[in-house]
Amino acid sequence: MGTLLYLAGLVCSIWCVLDILKKPIGLVGKLVTAVVVLATSWLGLALYYFWARHNLTSWFK
Repeated sequence: MGTLLYLAGLVCSIWCVLDILKKPIGLVGKLVTAVVVLATSWLGLALYYFWARHNLTSWFK
């Protein structure tokens, strides 16, 4: 069961990082956001998906 949770988290993390890289923001903003999402595991994924992905472009203008 733990392996399935790990793989699901890995797939979601990759999806989030690819989504972040497509955003029209600067390289530093992309790197900071990607590192934060990857470093905070499931909490970072949830925060990015439900809150940050809609506000990311306005934060890093």
